[in-house]
Amino acid sequence: MQTRNPLLNDFAELMSDAFAAAQAAGDEAKTAFKAQMRRALAEMDLVEREEFEAVKEMAARARAEAEALARRVEALEGGQKPAGKPGAKAAAKTAKPAARTRPRAATRNPPARKAAKPKKD
Repeated sequence: MQTRNPLLNDFAELMSDAFAAAQAAGDEAKTAFKAQMRRALAEMDLVEREEFEAVKEMAARARAEAEALARRVEALEGGQKPAGKPGAKAAAKTAKPAARTRPRAATRNPPARKAAKPKKD
């Protein structure tokens, strides 16, 4: 047999209302905290996650493109670096040295001259 107790019904209704009020207050506090944190982060001039992810993706694409271009340049050069070409050393040996504009002695520090010794009579 069930009996309806108005006191228990009122108490249950009061607890439901209190729980709803506490939940609403928690949501409001969370919203206020988020707004305050956004304001603080804006003052610190930090980047947002979306901007960071976009720049990170752009950097990855640029790195991949640079690697692809490096492979392409290497393939066009025949797989060898310009300084390592077989004819580079031979050409350097046979090439004439550049003409000098100054006499050789002018480029060096002249040796210190000794003072003349007095002649003995």
